[in-house]
Amino acid sequence: MGGFFGVTAKESCTFDLFFGTDYHSHLGTRRAGMAVYEKENGNFRKSVHSIEGTPFRTKFEKELGELEGNYGIGCISDYEAQPVLVRSHHGSFAITTVSKINNVDEIVEDILKTRAHFFVMSNGEINSTELVAALINQKDNLIEGIQYALEVIDGSVSLLLLTPRGIYAARDKYGRTPVVLGKKEDARCAAFESFSFCNLGYKKDRELGPGEIVVFDENGAKTLVAPGKDMKICTFLWVYYGYPAATYEGVNVEDMRYNCGKLLARRDNVDVDLVAGIPDSGVAHAIGYANESGYPYSRPFVKYTPTWPRSFMPTIQTKRDLIAHMKLLPIHELIKDKRLLLIDDSIVRGTQLRETAEFLYESGAKEVHIRPACPPLLFGCKYLNFSRSTSEMELIARRVIEELEGGPVSREVVEEYADPDSEKYQKMVDGICEKLNFTSLRYHRLDDMLDAVGIDHDKMCTYCWNGKE
Repeated sequence: MGGFFGVTAKESCTFDLFFGTDYHSHLGTRRAGMAVYEKENGNFRKSVHSIEGTPFRTKFEKELGELEGNYGIGCISDYEAQPVLVRSHHGSFAITTVSKINNVDEIVEDILKTRAHFFVMSNGEINSTELVAALINQKDNLIEGIQYALEVIDGSVSLLLLTPRGIYAARDKYGRTPVVLGKKEDARCAAFESFSFCNLGYKKDRELGPGEIVVFDENGAKTLVAPGKDMKICTFLWVYYGYPAATYEGVNVEDMRYNCGKLLARRDNVDVDLVAGIPDSGVAHAIGYANESGYPYSRPFVKYTPTWPRSFMPTIQTKRDLIAHMKLLPIHELIKDKRLLLIDDSIVRGTQLRETAEFLYESGAKEVHIRPACPPLLFGCKYLNFSRSTSEMELIARRVIEELEGGPVSREVVEEYADPDSEKYQKMVDGICEKLNFTSLRYHRLDDMLDAVGIDHDKMCTYCWNGKE
């Protein structure tokens, strides 16, 4: 995933840029960067660091004095190093993106015909943000270039582009990721997360619509390309990615999760002693479930926050599983002889939840009932870098489907398992429950989850659950 923050100010933007970017740290774990432009001398400056295992603030606070400027953009990224600083026929600019580009090879091949070149990252891939900059440079002006990039890219892209004239902000053409504008007396900002500027004295101005492009400076914002009508915002932003204080399309993340848990409880009939949420995103779902069901909410394990403030995970799978287990500390008095109902945001591979269930049994739990806050994940996301999975067969639901069908299956067969009222769906859920050693397993229904958000269902992307484009 990833997030970004941009600010234009009459005086120095560095303080706001630093903390506004830091407030996006929950969205990425690998790279972070900031770029500034100083109007007095016309200079750009940039700094990019690895933040694997190290908070953003620790990496950047020592060099803030070197990043003085009036305009600036910053980002947290799970993949490529950015912002990227570019000099082209548009002049110099810095760019940061939240993107997933599925047609990279096609775009690169087309651009290489102009005898351009790309730097290759250590993993052998081309930096997606550099690729977006190259697409913008194919056109005669920045507005046409940004429009061209939004249109050509198969996947999604939202971006901030820093120039001496101000910052261009563009939201993905289907609004899959958010961009929100903020303002105060002497500055303007744009961000992925709406809460990121509240403590910096800004008030929310508005959210950009799908495909909308604006340019802003310290005096105000101007729409350059009007928003489109079609939107497919990622529903997983509310279920998992979003920070509790964030709001997308006018719907707060924490409030949505309470609603989500409430609707999950209304269809359930299990008898338990307590309800708990898997930290962090499962907690609000569990509170909503407990409030609706009448079963007490409790915390049979807690996350060790002093040295686990962020969701850093090593890339080696065996270490990821070990550390996922290590950061949750048990409270045995709330586990022994108890019938527990646990709510997590989702089940992807199932490894961590299986280990959690086994650990709870070993700690004396009588029963462990699992209630994911979303339906079974059946398809890998085409539009966001939602996980590091390299194959859809890493999804526990897909593996169980193949076992039930006796081998590889077509897309059409997989879609049959998405119907929660079908016999195939129930066999899949029963298979997952048995494989992961839960006492019982009941997923959230897609229609209920979408109702918990409260906006038009047609405006939300559901591809990972039902395969619908």
